Amino acid sequence: MQDSIYGYMKLGLVHFKAYPELMQSHATYVDTLRRIAEDDFWTAVEIGPCKDTRDRHIASKILEVSHMTVGYATQPTAFPMKLNPHHFDPAERKRVLGIIKKCVDEAYELGAQFFRISSGKDPGDEKRADAKRHFIDFMSEICRYTQENGDMVITLKIFDRDIDKGFLIGHFADAAEVARPVADEFSNFGLLSDLSHFPLLRETPEEAIPLVKDFFMHFHIGNCVVEDKKHFLYGDLQPRFGVPGGSLDTADVSNYFKVLLQHGLLNKDNPPVVSAEVRPLLAEETSELVIANTKRVIREAWAHA
Repeated sequence: MQDSIYGYMKLGLVHFKAYPELMQSHATYVDTLRRIAEDDFWTAVEIGPCKDTRDRHIASKILEVSHMTVGYATQPTAFPMKLNPHHFDPAERKRVLGIIKKCVDEAYELGAQFFRISSGKDPGDEKRADAKRHFIDFMSEICRYTQENGDMVITLKIFDRDIDKGFLIGHFADAAEVARPVADEFSNFGLLSDLSHFPLLRETPEEAIPLVKDFFMHFHIGNCVVEDKKHFLYGDLQPRFGVPGGSLDTADVSNYFKVLLQHGLLNKDNPPVVSAEVRPLLAEETSELVIANTKRVIREAWAHA
């Protein structure tokens, strides 16, 4: 592919994964965000919550000056709290909805244009249909609330069901099923497809992307370990590309780009956000090394797409 990659996508980095210390402490939130914003390789960034009012103001100004596309992810809030937006207790669903609405408010304060959500734990075959109905109601309410306060777009991230996260959504067919009624009603809704989740789902981009290609789409790239259950990085941990025992590397990223180009999902008319979700996990790894690794993989993968 000879054309510049920037004509076809907005290259992003997931802030709280590249700097995993943010999951324990927000002390370096502003400094690490500034590092990303000062690196013009990235034209987008995905951030998590910033609870300190002063830091949040500074972060919003950094993002304003940077001219980057900004996404806000709810995982740093939802995962530690084990939030389940399709819980069978109405009171719990209401509580979760209130928490995520506060995340929407914070995302607007930080200048985000996109907002990531996910489902909760899969309840099993017998209750799955009911859980999907509750989840459709939840996503619709979040889209409605978002539209009332601005023009941010909601994207549902597709996780795995039975290896690591154990989430309702699930598989790409399930994602398409719950997305359709929401997308039919709300123009500010779409899906997020993550390359690193295909091995966990036992699906391939060639099989899965056609099921969802008609929705508004954003994308993640990353790695995982699934072949060896005894591997200390087994599951959905977003290791660097090239990690020993890893399931994905440069050729897989290149193939992903090819599939997305084939279906017109990477395009010059409306370039989507494609973010790298990687993190340092081994003693010899630093955030800077893993980020540099990722940039090299992206450049080489695009050159052969």
